[in-house]
Amino acid sequence: MSSDSPTSGFVAFVGAGPGDPNLLTLRAAELLAKADAVVLGDDEAHRPLLRHCREGVEIVEDDLVKRAKHGQLVVRLCEGDPMLFSSITEEVAACAAAEVDFEIVPGVPPATAVLTYAGIPAASAVPEFRVVDAAQEQDWAVHAACRGTLVIYNGIGDAVAIGKALIAGGKPDTTPVAVSSGGTTTEQYTVVSSLGRLQPDLKHAGFTEPALIVVGEAVGLRDKLSWFETKPLFGWRVLVPRTKEQSRSLSEQLVAYGAVPEEVPTISVEPPRTPQQMDRAIKGLVTGRYEWVAFTSANAVKAVREKFEEYGLDARAFAGLKVAAVGDATARALVEFGVKPDLLPSGEQSSEGLVAEWPPYDSMLDPINRVLLPRADISTDTLVAGLTELGWECDDVTAYRTVRAAPPPAPIREAIKGGGFDAVLFTSSSTVRNLVGIAGKPHNVTVIAVIGPQTAKTAEEFGLRVDVMADKPSASALAAAVAEYGAKQRQAALAAGDTPRRPSQNRRGARRRAR
Repeated sequence: MSSDSPTSGFVAFVGAGPGDPNLLTLRAAELLAKADAVVLGDDEAHRPLLRHCREGVEIVEDDLVKRAKHGQLVVRLCEGDPMLFSSITEEVAACAAAEVDFEIVPGVPPATAVLTYAGIPAASAVPEFRVVDAAQEQDWAVHAACRGTLVIYNGIGDAVAIGKALIAGGKPDTTPVAVSSGGTTTEQYTVVSSLGRLQPDLKHAGFTEPALIVVGEAVGLRDKLSWFETKPLFGWRVLVPRTKEQSRSLSEQLVAYGAVPEEVPTISVEPPRTPQQMDRAIKGLVTGRYEWVAFTSANAVKAVREKFEEYGLDARAFAGLKVAAVGDATARALVEFGVKPDLLPSGEQSSEGLVAEWPPYDSMLDPINRVLLPRADISTDTLVAGLTELGWECDDVTAYRTVRAAPPPAPIREAIKGGGFDAVLFTSSSTVRNLVGIAGKPHNVTVIAVIGPQTAKTAEEFGLRVDVMADKPSASALAAAVAEYGAKQRQAALAAGDTPRRPSQNRRGARRRAR
């Protein structure tokens, strides 16, 4: 059918893919964005895909035909690819019988995607690839003749029996087998065995559906080709206690390392109690009162930018001014605003680092000796003291207030105190104080990572053991340092002949399942 929506409604049977929400097709995302109603089916794992939907979309359970008859675009999400071992045949037939337009959108099937994420090529030396559904009656003697890769759906409950049947059909008992569940997600868990050893190797594995059984010599290439489960923070649940705006890029970086970041705001950024001080500062900035403006956070940039917009100003108002930024994140916020900083510390990215490179006031070179510092209400005096010593006069203006956020939900608090998180990333002393204040101290198995010495000192004052410190004070460097720590822990376990374990798996009572 045409990609244009019909005037009457229609039903789209959309392949949701194998588990990773980023493997959704472009057509699927397009239809979700237009949908009036979405059928999730029995699979709550599809819920993250609702981010593609417009606000107000209905989540329904049935009545596809009726809704389409009333002019709605209904998206029915289907696991993997809708037409592979299809469970929607009757629903499609119902649409056809009712003369309701429908579309079937292919999805990425687990049969290939899970293997790829497990580092197993679908067809390697022998170009044969066979996919079977164990839920249907099978002649395993026939499948034992498969010379290439055999992928088995819905067979985890009968895995040992299937292995024995394949051996009875002529497969060598040494034939490599991989069993993988939670495929393409950070819950992915793969055990490599052989047909003859399935019973002991799966005895304590705790597999549940959906899972795939992969049989064939291609499994032996996993050691060389595994890329997903070997990420440095694979499956680590990482607490990111920051403001929502600040945590986004950090969370994206953690995801790239294989982690599952959980953003818990500990600080709420609010406007000053009275706006007059900022109003005067913006007026002075425009009328030439200042030689320099120094930004010590991205939040300060945001506060000034919002004031500019309130007055109908833009980045051109900085013409003739010199602009300093305390670090990379602040500099990026300025560049997004249209302002290129004139001064950025080349060494330590802090108030001390900024003062160390700030030029002293020179009446012959500087027509004005005043510096504007739009900052938080709880800022330290280090920068003001340093600039004053260099001969500058400072207008230290409260651009925004930082207040403690509300406590997170009870399950998050319990996970923090009970060791449910593998790591927590502290990006300032205030995040340490506020997290402990609203949620309690992290468990002693949790890796404590801090952005710099001052934050480390505060963490230690609260009785926390600091495991990781960034080599420079930036959120990106902090995430990289945690990834390096995770990689070293993994390498050490492998070198000792042990299975790598996440920190949370080392707490008492944690489920002991090898990855």
